[in-house]
Amino acid sequence: MDSPEKINEQKIREFQIIEQNLQHILLQKQAFQIERRETQAALKELEKSGEEIFKIVGQLIIKTDKKSMKEELSSKEKILDLRIKHLDGQEQIFAERLEKFQQEFSE
Repeated sequence: MDSPEKINEQKIREFQIIEQNLQHILLQKQAFQIERRETQAALKELEKSGEEIFKIVGQLIIKTDKKSMKEELSSKEKILDLRIKHLDGQEQIFAERLEKFQQEFSE
């Protein structure tokens, strides 16, 4: 049987891993939120623009039509929303696990 010290060390390591995972999730979520805001801003600018639209692809600037660009940006926004929603769920799971560990440590 493991000693109480060894069990505590294992719990501390597990706590640290969960904490690191939560930080990673929060960073990913923040990056997706920034990208979503940029996409939303691009959609707003697109509405103000004329029919001649250009987009940057790698090192090229390519002419495209307004309709297909709007569809592309809207699709990207939906994908980002799904990713953020998924990360919200993971964040909640890890936050609950951390809370349980904190309760155990305080007892």
